[in-house]
Amino acid sequence: MSSSALSPAPWLRGSRRPAWLSDPKVLRTEVLAGLVVALALIPEAISFSVIAGVDPAIGLFASFTMAVTIAIVGGRPAMISAATGAVALVIAPLNREHGFGYLVAAVILAGVFQIVLGALGVAKLMRFVPRSVMVGFVNSLAILIFMAQVPEMTDVPWPVYPLIAAGLALMVLFPKVTRVIPAPLVSIVILTVITVAAGIAVPTVGDKGELPSSLPVPGLPDVPFTLDTLTTIAPYALAMALVGLMESLMTAKLVDDITDTHSSKTRESVGQGIANIVTGFFGGMGGCAMIGQTMINVRVSGARTRLSTFLAGAFLMVLCVVFGPVVSDIPMAVLVAVMVMVSVGTFDWHSIAPKTLKRMPAGEITVMLITVACVVATHNLAIGVVVGSITAMVVFAKRVAHLAEVTAVTEPDGSSVIYRVTGELFFASSNDLVGRFDYAGDPDEVVVDLSAAHIWDASSVAALDAIETKYAQRGKTVRITGLNEPSARIHDTLSGELTGHH
Repeated sequence: MSSSALSPAPWLRGSRRPAWLSDPKVLRTEVLAGLVVALALIPEAISFSVIAGVDPAIGLFASFTMAVTIAIVGGRPAMISAATGAVALVIAPLNREHGFGYLVAAVILAGVFQIVLGALGVAKLMRFVPRSVMVGFVNSLAILIFMAQVPEMTDVPWPVYPLIAAGLALMVLFPKVTRVIPAPLVSIVILTVITVAAGIAVPTVGDKGELPSSLPVPGLPDVPFTLDTLTTIAPYALAMALVGLMESLMTAKLVDDITDTHSSKTRESVGQGIANIVTGFFGGMGGCAMIGQTMINVRVSGARTRLSTFLAGAFLMVLCVVFGPVVSDIPMAVLVAVMVMVSVGTFDWHSIAPKTLKRMPAGEITVMLITVACVVATHNLAIGVVVGSITAMVVFAKRVAHLAEVTAVTEPDGSSVIYRVTGELFFASSNDLVGRFDYAGDPDEVVVDLSAAHIWDASSVAALDAIETKYAQRGKTVRITGLNEPSARIHDTLSGELTGHH
């Protein structure tokens, strides 16, 4: 592939002519990638519709409107957004208890929440997601993608297994012949032709549900526009907004790393909101970024621009409406093989190599394993990322807590003692500080030298106040010296104000 095919985002650089307009190779790559993603999206969208308890057409419409809209307004080129399992799990109870109209209303409100959160700069919180959580996120995702294929490989006719094996073999070997056509597309076409021609009876895409025969029509959700409706849908909408944003921003960060490019996470957050509002008005079930389909698009097919995302949505509808009978005949086994390849390619095998595990600090490995365990147990990526990030913070706080050192030097004449404090003073490290002084044995004048320390929070100021109080009770004076400017500011503001009695 030419270097221009890998050159990211002319869109991000403000270029007026996108790469696919000036380079036929890029155009071919993007078109074929969009077609492969569209084919792989169909059974996924139908499966997620089942999870949400809605008609298969609802998931397919959502995938169409999400992909087409985000291709225009999103911040990360080549990332695929569509109906997802995470969103389906969040809104399924609302649909079950209150009906489809409430689900659509919640999708629109979730979009509004995402625009507000994006405008408030929620994307900046991604800086606080450590690398060990990111690795855990990627690995757990690969495991979930594989686990989602297991039901398609159990209690099925025996020809399914040779078909899966043939699909995997084609995808491994075909790129050695040529990379002009994506191997998954070749695999889907060849094995579909063989199964249809030979009349092999295996589960097909059509068995998942009926494909829509017409385009979605815009309309308002069928709910009473009252405060009661708002209070009913708001919790679900907020949960969907947060899960959708977290999954989308994590996926965007992953694509940034794969393509070695930067993308606007704020624009992506707002774009997800716009896409969900559009999807809601077209009667879709909402969605967010899809890591599996994004990996097919970016890593397997080599797509790099918005065109592939747009075409994935457009081809999806064309395939359903125009070529529905043909698409219905695609064996599920072939799509299972594609997703197995995606899961293998997504997993960070380097992270579990013995050499890596030997060198990695135990805390980092723990954080990664906890993230994976939470995601796999709950099937919710957002929960895993939050729990993993909190664990990482606890590990970090524990590590840093031991960095505060206290050394005492008594003046030769015995008139005073200087305590030199070194390190970061915050809630974890300052708790031990009070016990490091000899209140009874020290001379009348005590100097606490903080020139090699930094005060971060109220806990540290409270600890210093406690030290002064303990010496004052024994008639001794304490002088605190060497505070840097930020430490002096927080100390001057809070000293003496943290207890009820001064």
